[in-house]
Amino acid sequence: MSETTVLEANTGSNSQASDISEATIRIAGNSQDGIQSIGGFLARLAGRSEREVMTMMTIPSTISGGPSIFQVRLGSGEVLSPGDEADVLLAFYQHSYEDHVSNLRKGGILVYDSDHVEPREDWLTDYRHIGIAISSLTVEAIGGTGRDKGKNIFALGLLGRMFSLDATKLGRLINERFDGKGESVVKTAMDAFEAGYRYQSDDISDLYRLARGGADRANQVVMTGNEALGYGLIAAGVRFGAGYPITPWSDIMELLRRELPKYGGTFIQCEDEIASVSMAIGAGYGGQVAVTGSSGPGISLKTEAIGWAVMAEMPLVVIDVQRGGPSTGLPTNVEQSDLNIACYGGHGDSPRVVLATSDVEDCFYTAIEAVNIARKYNVPVFLLSDQAIATRIEAFNEPNLQTICQDISPDLGTVPSHKPYDLSSETGVSRHMPPGTRIEDGRYPVVTGLEHDEMGQPSASAEHHIAMTKKRRNKLKTLADELPKPEVYGPDSGEVLLVGWGSTKGPLREAVGKSGNNGLALSALHIKHINPFPNGLEAIFSRFKAIYVVEMNDGGVYGYGQLAGLLRSRFADARIEGINKTDALRWKVWEIIERVEARQAEIKATA
Repeated sequence: MSETTVLEANTGSNSQASDISEATIRIAGNSQDGIQSIGGFLARLAGRSEREVMTMMTIPSTISGGPSIFQVRLGSGEVLSPGDEADVLLAFYQHSYEDHVSNLRKGGILVYDSDHVEPREDWLTDYRHIGIAISSLTVEAIGGTGRDKGKNIFALGLLGRMFSLDATKLGRLINERFDGKGESVVKTAMDAFEAGYRYQSDDISDLYRLARGGADRANQVVMTGNEALGYGLIAAGVRFGAGYPITPWSDIMELLRRELPKYGGTFIQCEDEIASVSMAIGAGYGGQVAVTGSSGPGISLKTEAIGWAVMAEMPLVVIDVQRGGPSTGLPTNVEQSDLNIACYGGHGDSPRVVLATSDVEDCFYTAIEAVNIARKYNVPVFLLSDQAIATRIEAFNEPNLQTICQDISPDLGTVPSHKPYDLSSETGVSRHMPPGTRIEDGRYPVVTGLEHDEMGQPSASAEHHIAMTKKRRNKLKTLADELPKPEVYGPDSGEVLLVGWGSTKGPLREAVGKSGNNGLALSALHIKHINPFPNGLEAIFSRFKAIYVVEMNDGGVYGYGQLAGLLRSRFADARIEGINKTDALRWKVWEIIERVEARQAEIKATA
């Protein structure tokens, strides 16, 4: 809860609920307990109640399951991160209690299933313990066979009552969620929810009333980052995709496979990663802007074919939802370690565009931008997300689809003549004509992975290779001139500039807001366009004494991570240093501030 609005919880049922502006709730159990459903219901309720929300989840990578958490931060104001500390911890088991109590703020509320949890006496004074026999009461409400499947919905009712949430809207969400499973399933779920919501206890009933947001949030949509990417691609006009399942990309693949046919499109699940990227490139040759995607291991397999798309100058969107690596690595954990492969993966000089999403809303709009760049420049575009963005839920204003949605069907009109690799333009941009286009002079081009002349005919001449290499490079230089310069968050100049990309955006901005409490003046810069960089970054860097690039990857041999390495290579600026971690967990705000303070203290000690 925000520092200015935390009020002591009421101890009597006759008291009025305390008004609060935000709350962070952590639900801890096992992956089989449906705790993601609880968090999802709370998040979607927030979106329908003019509130902001951001979630965070961890799930085991093993098929047998195991410990899992879901954290929801609800607020009437701007929510930039899932929260460093929880205000309420709901623990289903002893391990849930013991492993996550350290994430609960001192004085926070600890609701636990007294059928499975024995409180520790040394923690009773630090946290307000509320024991409820959740498992037994669920059996009482819906019967013994539904215990394991119903206690999550019972617990949702408890949380709904604790925060005085709209029971009617929650009930509607439950009905929507289970409607396709039959009346009996819906009834069982509603019985469990109502039993939890009606549970009578002075310790838990109507403790808090969460404020609503402003009227500007009246038309919100609520979704995950993967869903936003999928719908953004559809809005951009993508009508063909191909992929192979891998966590955490698979949700996008399943969404496109389900939704694209509704718009006359197709998504193919291929036999492997090589086939999927090749199919997508083939669709590009046919005049479409197609999409393929994966996570780190799959991107490795796609690199050879992506080199062909660079050489042939085919439009292509490649989504990489990053996870921990290398190899199979950490399939369900977050990392930002695919930046180098996105920028340079493959053999030879093969320039491609790289963009990185920063939050769920940005996923939607960046997907559209990626399609438009691929189409305009006839180039592969990597769109980087990560596990933290992919699985978390946020609410944002509903896009104006009437103005955003576009038709990018291929144009098969007649042209007088055509050079697919025209060298006359200094921008390097030339147009690809799909098969079926009538060319009046009868000189039809060739498309090949071999080096070629302006008509695509294979050529091994040094002159052609030099010219075509320059052409492919110049497309990215032209794009860089058109990119917007990122804005500094916080003071425009000063002591420390924090630079980030991807899902670090929110925590970095929150760190800027909290740093003044410690006498540490921070600013933040989020870089969305990574290859090429937008022009003007050097002018921003020149206004700060220290530049720290905050990333979720290894500091490497020389002490800085992947984006920091790219920036140091580009600007030859030794002030650019890395603040890195590889614990496969998202950055918390206090971690960022603590690491910056330690770095600044080192500098002062050696000055």
